[in-house]
Amino acid sequence: MADIIRLLPDHVANQIAAGEVVQRPSSVVKELMENAIDAGATEIQLIIKDGGKTLIQVVDNGKGMSGTDARLSFERHATSKIQKAEDLFNLNTKGFRGEALASIAAIAHVEMLTKTEDDEIGTKIKIEGSKIVTQEVVVAPKGTSMLVKNLFFNIPARRNFLKSDQVEYRHIADEFHRISLAHPQVAFNFYNNGSDVFQLPATDFRKRIVHIFGRKTDEKLVPVEEETHVVKISGYIQKPEFAKKSRGEQFFFANNRFIKSPYLHHAILGAFEGLIRPGTHPGYFLNLEVDPCTIDINIHPTKTEVKFDDEHTLYAMLKSTVKHSLGQFNVVPALDFEQNQNLDTPYSYINKQVGIPQVVVDSSFNPFETAQPSKGNSRGSSYSKPKVDGWENLYVGLENTVDSGASHLEFESEVVNSSIFDDEREVFDHTTTTFQMRKKYIITTIKSGMVVINQSRAHQRVLYENFLKNITIKEAVSQQLLFPLTLSFSTSEINILKEIKENLCTVGFVFGEITEDGVEISGVPVLVVESEVQMIMEQLISDFQQEVPGDSFSQSDMLAKTLAKTLSVKTGETLDELSQVKLVNDLFACKETTLSPFNKKVYITITENDIERKFI
Repeated sequence: MADIIRLLPDHVANQIAAGEVVQRPSSVVKELMENAIDAGATEIQLIIKDGGKTLIQVVDNGKGMSGTDARLSFERHATSKIQKAEDLFNLNTKGFRGEALASIAAIAHVEMLTKTEDDEIGTKIKIEGSKIVTQEVVVAPKGTSMLVKNLFFNIPARRNFLKSDQVEYRHIADEFHRISLAHPQVAFNFYNNGSDVFQLPATDFRKRIVHIFGRKTDEKLVPVEEETHVVKISGYIQKPEFAKKSRGEQFFFANNRFIKSPYLHHAILGAFEGLIRPGTHPGYFLNLEVDPCTIDINIHPTKTEVKFDDEHTLYAMLKSTVKHSLGQFNVVPALDFEQNQNLDTPYSYINKQVGIPQVVVDSSFNPFETAQPSKGNSRGSSYSKPKVDGWENLYVGLENTVDSGASHLEFESEVVNSSIFDDEREVFDHTTTTFQMRKKYIITTIKSGMVVINQSRAHQRVLYENFLKNITIKEAVSQQLLFPLTLSFSTSEINILKEIKENLCTVGFVFGEITEDGVEISGVPVLVVESEVQMIMEQLISDFQQEVPGDSFSQSDMLAKTLAKTLSVKTGETLDELSQVKLVNDLFACKETTLSPFNKKVYITITENDIERKFI
């Protein structure tokens, strides 16, 4: 039998590795920017075009590479960051596998321009699909410029799976936020399609947060600081009143590396327990400094999932540190049940001398006198009852007036406000019977039995189709606010609102001025209450960040679903009979009646035969 196992060619092996390392344009951005930081750069520029599909360029002023190193850096498992296996447990760099550049060069057109400080001239290398096209000596500044064009040009299936330019840009922006927050001492510049997105100077951690998420963020931050022999915790948490529906502003950094840890996130939620509304999430920007030998980074190619040696101790320390910061800065309300508030001294009486109370006695007072002196008259004049002559005339003819006018009297309390529904109510009473069960279900009768309807899901379906119709026809009704609302958001959230602004206007929202860190709303849809606008906007942004719809139809569908879910009747709300019937009629007037917008069953039918079987 012939041998069938053979080594794969290098270009095939590189493409397989690229499937793990390079998943989308944001993966390329992450690898190139981390290489620039490992090179000791103090200024990094990121330039992208068409969501990174056409162009990704990272320019740094690091130490650069010689001609030999530049050529060798594109080989698999070629790296300057580790030399032996023991180095994996003492990592102080971002990368260590030596797969990134080889993987990127296997599925894109790559052009490298690099020069060290000691060399007089630099090196320029062009690679297309792992094949080196040219290598030449050129004049170049100190540092490295990596230019990646036509990503996945030789893997069309992978390129077809990429989302729209807006979606890919959003992922790139997320990676940029993570890396720039982890290294505030490095200056970053971000350009998208020729326009400036971020100009971040080298600064401290707090100012870097404010530069990225807006000026309003500064007043939300509470510092966190704790140092033990196990871990050093530093950073900031947001005040409980600024908790949001989304999880966007939540960052963990372990040894200046962004990580994802649901276990540590649960510790933060435990510290905020009882201070935030259910379903909301606090924001935090926390740095964890641990011994490199106690953390394992080599778990996943993206290096965002890590393992700590003593996670339980780290969990307890993180939870107690956040609680201490909340209490230290008077964020948590303090209650002293032992103190008697009646003993609190007013501020104006602190330095006042205590005097003997004076008792005033009226020595001329005699309770047996018929005419008592008036307390309010210092001259001692007596009080006399006023005399009214002819008081009997006040009641002359009163009996006739009352008898003649009693039949024409009308009282305001007897006005029936629901008279406009009288005709409809009479029609409904003749056709169907409804009642509400446990403030969750509406039960109505039909010819073959009865229908049990989930009131919340039914209302979601009705609102969903109405909002979709308004978005399509663009004839929504809006109610103007007497005083416009000004809501504050981060830069990334403002960008999302700008993307969906047109669709929001079609459902009834009216926008005023939109700035870098806030938006003015002067009109809302008829069904929206002014106090719920902030919550609705946060829910919209959260859904768009998680689902990340690409085309306009998906945006309209997502918008209609979010508004329907937010504005629908909730479980536990009591509906009168007219509202019950109206909801039933609106539901069965929809195009789709069996499923909610989120593909959940709206109602069930119980026939008369089903009821008969229960009595057998």
